[in-house]
Amino acid sequence: MKILKKIKNFWDDESGMGVVEVVLIIIVLVGLVMLFKKQITSLVNMLLSKMSSQAKQI
Repeated sequence: MKILKKIKNFWDDESGMGVVEVVLIIIVLVGLVMLFKKQITSLVNMLLSKMSSQAKQI
């Protein structure tokens, strides 16, 4: 009976789940950035050039 109780306690223990979730989210975000690096770079460059040209008009 003690073994079953220990197994149940281990199964129900969620103390490290928050860290695991954060790590998985970071891994997914890094993967997406690597996958769409060229598109993100071109979008940022386009936005910065628009901001620069509009700032010159002011």
